[in-house]
Amino acid sequence: MVEAVQDAGVVVTGAGGGIGAALARRFAAEGARVVVNDLDAVRAKAVADEIGGIAVPGDASAIVAEARDALGGTVDVYCANAGLASGGTEAADDKVWALAWDVNVMAHVRAAQELLPGWLERGSGRFVSTVSAAGLLTMIGAAPYSVTKHGAYAFAEWLSLTYRHRGVKVHAICPQGVRTDMLTASGSAGDLVLAPTAIEPEDVADALFKGIEEDRFLILPHPEVAEYYQARATTPDRWLTNMNRLQQKWEAAR
Repeated sequence: MVEAVQDAGVVVTGAGGGIGAALARRFAAEGARVVVNDLDAVRAKAVADEIGGIAVPGDASAIVAEARDALGGTVDVYCANAGLASGGTEAADDKVWALAWDVNVMAHVRAAQELLPGWLERGSGRFVSTVSAAGLLTMIGAAPYSVTKHGAYAFAEWLSLTYRHRGVKVHAICPQGVRTDMLTASGSAGDLVLAPTAIEPEDVADALFKGIEEDRFLILPHPEVAEYYQARATTPDRWLTNMNRLQQKWEAAR
């Protein structure tokens, strides 16, 4: 058992399935009191009933106050897991870009605005951001997703460097392919890039809890992402050339 989360009040957004459901189950198994959030009220209730949690359906960026009340007045851990896998190029409709930005970035910002005053006053709190390896690297065929996941990572990084000395813990989870509905919806690009090394949602939860125990910011369920990230930083032109070859392979297959 991880002592840091025992009896903690935990909120997991987008927890009706996939990574969110796996996180909710793991927190409950570790002795936490869990609020399960999802836009789909039926799915949220199903997971909450399964783990003995509390379902608070609705827009992830607007449920912090209700979730706090459901947990008796305190949120100890907030998992900003709800996300939108928006595909397309720079030519994607403005509405697609705006929605991706709102869900993948601004929902995290709004949650932090609600949570931080209380966390800073008491000197503790934990913010878990489900980002994606796309937030460290990129993803072919998905400009809105890639760009906004970079934003989500940047916000998590900023939270950590700004408030870690005041007791706020931040974790950024950056997996590659995970066997969820989102992977299925990623189409041929996901089949080429993500599916071959895809892992289970429970593997992501395992990686997070290991990171909590080790007090690590960056959580890499696919360890090889560290090498890709280093290559991107140190030899960017070579990395971009290799990614462009992948783009060309995808285009040829289509």
